[in-house]
Amino acid sequence: MTDEFAPILPGAGGSDYERYLRTDELLSLQKTADEWVHRDELLFQTVHQSSELWLKHAWNEVDEATRLIQSRDLAGAQRLLRRANACVRYVIGFLEHLERMSPWEYQEIRRVLGHGSGFDSPGFREIRRVSPLLYAAFDALRRERGLSLIEVYTHGREHEDVYQLAELLIDWDEQIGIWRFRHVKMVGRVIGEDVVGTQGTPVELLAGLIKVKMFPELWRVRTELTELAKQSDPD
Repeated sequence: MTDEFAPILPGAGGSDYERYLRTDELLSLQKTADEWVHRDELLFQTVHQSSELWLKHAWNEVDEATRLIQSRDLAGAQRLLRRANACVRYVIGFLEHLERMSPWEYQEIRRVLGHGSGFDSPGFREIRRVSPLLYAAFDALRRERGLSLIEVYTHGREHEDVYQLAELLIDWDEQIGIWRFRHVKMVGRVIGEDVVGTQGTPVELLAGLIKVKMFPELWRVRTELTELAKQSDPD
């Protein structure tokens, strides 16, 4: 008797679900139990591999949102930026799982990481690449509308699409900043704050990167708006 739900897609796996998602390959990317130096290697690899997938999705959304801004499809760009911001929130949440490791038992895992470091994350490298391009597209749009950055906010209701775009950009910057902060706190909680990382980078230096902003103009304009409000205050 013919199974009407037998897989029809090419590839390995007993179902089309497995073949489409390539689950055999996906689930073979983690070390097997007989390769672990500690069973938490599965947790460690799962968190980092999952993070790279979501970061890949995030930067691709930002990349396409940039193109949409350039073609003046602002609604489409906003939709994708909301998705990108959600992706980073997932990655932030994954860090909680790493804090569930024993700081002592993690030292066993650390010995087999070589020079592996979050600085080498392909996803974060791409985020650093696409983010300036995103801001450049927004800035060109703002200038085309004849708006200063302050006016994007003081006349935000008259230019709602530009205002909403600016807010999604600062949300993106904020989520990346929160991710940096949570990563530093996780590292300090697991290996300590006064140690050197796997690439010889002090954790203290890593903490200094928390202050780095991708779109400093969008943060600075808030101070300018506060000063402007003081000038117009009758008191």
